[in-house]
Amino acid sequence: MVETRFSKFLQKLGFSGADHQYEPLETGELETLFDEQYELKEIERERAVVALTPKDASKCNKVELARIFYVDFQKGLSEFAVTHRRLVHGWNEFVTEKSEPMWKRYLEQFKNPLILLLLASALVSIFTKNYEDAISITMAVLIVVSVAFIQEYRSEKSLEELTKLVPPECHCLREGKLQHLLARDLVPGDIVALSTGDRIPADIRLIEVTDFQVDESSFTGEAEPCNKTDMQLKGEGDHTTLSNIVFMGTLVQYGNAQGVVIGTGESSQFGEVFKMMRAEETPKTPLQKNMDNLGKQLTLFSFCVIGVIILTGWLQGKPILSMFTIGVSLAVASIPEGLPIVVTITLVLGVLRMAKKQVIVKKLPIVETLGCCNVICSDKTGTLTANEMTVTQLLTSDGLRAEVSGVGYNGQGAVYLLPSKVVIKDFSNISVGKLVEAGCVANNASIRNRTMVGQPTEGALIALAMKMGLLNIKDSYVRKREIPFSSEQKWMAVHCKPKKEEQEDIYFMKGALEEVVHHCTTYNNGGIPLPLTPQQKSFWQEEEKKMGLLGQRVLALASGSNLEQMTFLGLVGLIDPPRVGVKDAVRVLSESGVCVKMITGDAMETAFAIGRSIGLCTKRTSTMSGKEVETMEPRQLAEHIGKISVFYRTSPKHKLKIIKALQDSGAIVAMTGDGVNDAVALKAADIGIAMGKMGTDVSKEAANMILVDDDFSAIISAVEEGKGIFHNIKNFVRFQLSTSISALSLIALSTVCNLPTPLNAMQILWINIIMDGLPAQSLGVEPVDKDTLRQPPRKIKATILNKALFVKILLSASVIISGTFFIFWKEIPKDNTSTPRTTTMTFTCFVFFDLFNALTCRSQTKLIFQMGFFQNHMFLYSVLGSLLGQLAVIYFPPLQKIFQTEDLEVVDLMFLISLTSSVFILSELFKLCEKVCFASKNAQIHLASV
Repeated sequence: MVETRFSKFLQKLGFSGADHQYEPLETGELETLFDEQYELKEIERERAVVALTPKDASKCNKVELARIFYVDFQKGLSEFAVTHRRLVHGWNEFVTEKSEPMWKRYLEQFKNPLILLLLASALVSIFTKNYEDAISITMAVLIVVSVAFIQEYRSEKSLEELTKLVPPECHCLREGKLQHLLARDLVPGDIVALSTGDRIPADIRLIEVTDFQVDESSFTGEAEPCNKTDMQLKGEGDHTTLSNIVFMGTLVQYGNAQGVVIGTGESSQFGEVFKMMRAEETPKTPLQKNMDNLGKQLTLFSFCVIGVIILTGWLQGKPILSMFTIGVSLAVASIPEGLPIVVTITLVLGVLRMAKKQVIVKKLPIVETLGCCNVICSDKTGTLTANEMTVTQLLTSDGLRAEVSGVGYNGQGAVYLLPSKVVIKDFSNISVGKLVEAGCVANNASIRNRTMVGQPTEGALIALAMKMGLLNIKDSYVRKREIPFSSEQKWMAVHCKPKKEEQEDIYFMKGALEEVVHHCTTYNNGGIPLPLTPQQKSFWQEEEKKMGLLGQRVLALASGSNLEQMTFLGLVGLIDPPRVGVKDAVRVLSESGVCVKMITGDAMETAFAIGRSIGLCTKRTSTMSGKEVETMEPRQLAEHIGKISVFYRTSPKHKLKIIKALQDSGAIVAMTGDGVNDAVALKAADIGIAMGKMGTDVSKEAANMILVDDDFSAIISAVEEGKGIFHNIKNFVRFQLSTSISALSLIALSTVCNLPTPLNAMQILWINIIMDGLPAQSLGVEPVDKDTLRQPPRKIKATILNKALFVKILLSASVIISGTFFIFWKEIPKDNTSTPRTTTMTFTCFVFFDLFNALTCRSQTKLIFQMGFFQNHMFLYSVLGSLLGQLAVIYFPPLQKIFQTEDLEVVDLMFLISLTSSVFILSELFKLCEKVCFASKNAQIHLASV
């Protein structure tokens, strides 16, 4: 359009042959041309507007802001400006990348080496016409893959949930009118109006405030609402100190404000979190790595078996092709196709048991990962603490001290006068009573049905009044007016008229000590006002510092008939205290080899006070700030991080760096949190644990586990379950591999020795049913051994099939092979032909060996008498069912024809039972020897240390 007009303009100035003449422009055309040139400049200017970082915006004054964003604060942006800025900055929303098609994600589940090995064995079974094996293996693979896919699909919603932070609507000033718009329409430079209850729609630099407070706990971890100002800031500071900036997704707690949008969508601070989450991949769990390794080990084992069989047959002069077929069949038989199913069932049952303990697990392998977790990083606010401000200490103006018990917004607890520990109620102590009365009356909060409405600090003062029995003292006054709190004056007051007519009006005031004392001329001494002296002011200032060093927020209270002649009443110390049971949980975890670290956005004093109270640290040298984390190199941080227990003033970026440093140092890290600021760390950690009640949607979706009741101590049960599950998987692997090696070796031996096959196809199938069926799978549901929590976390590099387990597998297999081959050799006729009695005795001997082997495989370390025969009911039922099934195969005529068996005498059965019990007896003796050797070794270490 503009180019066309400009071409026309040039044509008007063009030449006509040799005797050219200028053609004059018409007035309207000239104006249009200038308008369009001006419009081009306007477009360039609008597109040049950039988003500001919060730190840069906080240092700008209002004139500079108006110039940078080309906006009139009284009129807002024009629709023209909005349109062109949106072309540059996009919509105010988070756009997730298109995910892979579901079919492709489903196929990716087949990349597991063990799954690929099983599929290969199914293919070989088809070529060798063992269709039953092929079908059973394929079904097992499909079940395992489908369960894993469903779990992954349900848990990968972190980025989608982040979009819920952006509110659907907001109030925006455009073209001189306050409009109701969708929050996604905002662009940098928009003027937004904010009021109580609004969720901040973008990063905003405030330009006008009225008693404005914002709850930033989900972003910074601070329990208290932040007072905001519109003043220009000077000097450096982190996000928690930017008092003239409000961030997307936080909540307006009180007051009204106007501000200019400085960052939208991915240019906002939550956009930074979004980009970090998108870049972060959930690490593979130790169990997944172990299963991969086991798959590779079994593949190698299978190829070795094939090689040995083919080589032996070739040396004996047998046809290579037939020996290859036998070798492949035996290798396929040796692969435990039931292993993935048992692992899945074991994990599912672990998840169900944890659900009963109010712990929800979203990814199956995470259950086992807890068994090797050796570091738990925890957010403070809402996780280690209840995110409920509580009064813990009182200091009256006449020097009396009192401590307050009970946590949260309720009347549970009492006020004790120190040092006598006498419980104070009502006005039994006039000085304490007047202090609590002032806090209750100068208050806008309320508590109903254990729910607090209002500001956390005021809620804590109401809870204090409830403990004192003074909650109804508020009804003794009629409020005339309120002087609200502001960040400049740092106090609030109420003007009240007592309902008793003979009493005069009274003011109650609360706020910062230096401001409240400035309005006081007297102090309360047992109900009598006495003149205030400089020495007393100094004394209270020292006390305030001491309380502050304990991490407490300190409020001063006063009352009087005149705002300039108030009577000082004393100090109140508040803190967001640790949750009940957290201290004991930290101690138990530490004793079991799990190190607990606290990562918070709070100040050092508060963080250190909470850390010390729950037993995390005793010295300030155990603390580190977010700034220090930021300046350290990753390698340097990984070296020092083991000595640090408390990290304070941290941002999401710092938390992520801490998690990565711990992982680089070889730790398996669990991260607990409840806020948006925890989401990136929750996703990056090996185990992300979110709070169920107080947690944000983003933190819950980013996490692998959710503590439904926000109970930190529930992690102990989860760790115990994780350790128990890995032991159960090892028990199953021992049983199945010892059985499969025995069956494999028995057939291989008979082949090498030119003997008839000791077992027919149906008998091998029955043994496979026991090996992969209920007796085997019941080992996966063995109840968790209570001693497991005392064991140190499992090393990440420790494999399922380690040296100790392999020795036990070989011990059991050698006993089974020797005993079964002895029976086969004993029962075979002199002409080396197989008879029904031969196969029946050999078959029954092998099955009995299997059942006794399963009994000893219930634990790797504990004797059966220590565990108890009746602890695992499923195991008892499955063994009994297998035993009855074996007897039916021997004695039931229709099954005798199918399995080619014949009746055995009772003497035969007794002989077989006495022989096959040897695998159980030898394994139990081996455990006993291990226990004695271990105890002796520990005693020597103890003596050496003494």
